[in-house]
Amino acid sequence: MAYRSTSPTAPPRPRTPVRSRRGDAGVEANARLTGSTAAVLLVLLAVEGLTLLRIGPLLKAHVLVGMLLVPPVLLKLTSTGYRFTRYYLGSPAYRRKGPPAPLLRLLGPFVVVLTVVVFASGIGLLLVPVHLRSQLLLVHKASFVLWFVAMVVHVLGHLLDTARLAPRDYYRATRRQVAGAGLRQWTIAAALGIGFAIGVPLLPRAGAFFQAIPHLGR
Repeated sequence: MAYRSTSPTAPPRPRTPVRSRRGDAGVEANARLTGSTAAVLLVLLAVEGLTLLRIGPLLKAHVLVGMLLVPPVLLKLTSTGYRFTRYYLGSPAYRRKGPPAPLLRLLGPFVVVLTVVVFASGIGLLLVPVHLRSQLLLVHKASFVLWFVAMVVHVLGHLLDTARLAPRDYYRATRRQVAGAGLRQWTIAAALGIGFAIGVPLLPRAGAFFQAIPHLGR
């Protein structure tokens, strides 16, 4: 005679909806792109800072690195802006991810505005008529000081996240966890290539810049 087991069975685990899993993967992909781009920016900003130590002899390097920075900066603004938009539009996956710390959320708009002013004024110095360069240089310097202070707080606030996220698309163990690692890598490489292609033709203007601001050449 067969006996039917009366032992209780564990309830089945609730399955995560496919849409939810895809949403979380999208959040992780966005975070990886932001982290990898931030790591590239940190390296380039460090090099750009070194050129300030002797801005006269290193002005062409300053211009070239500055132009290399522009497309990655725009890429990072796009990725963070996308996260911001999705969060405030109520995306469940981005809501689960949560917002940055309150101080970083408050500082974010200032970082964006100051970044635009610093880079726009720097590029403008190479393009505007000679008689406007002294005034624009003052704007560039003043905005840089404010930007530097804001960026110190911004970088320190995101440093651990950047160190955690930036290598994930490059380590074999984590690369395949989220689709699109190759695309993200090529996107960053393309941004650097565009910056280089824009920066090289502007280098002759850096030499002519001394005509308007002679003291920089000393």
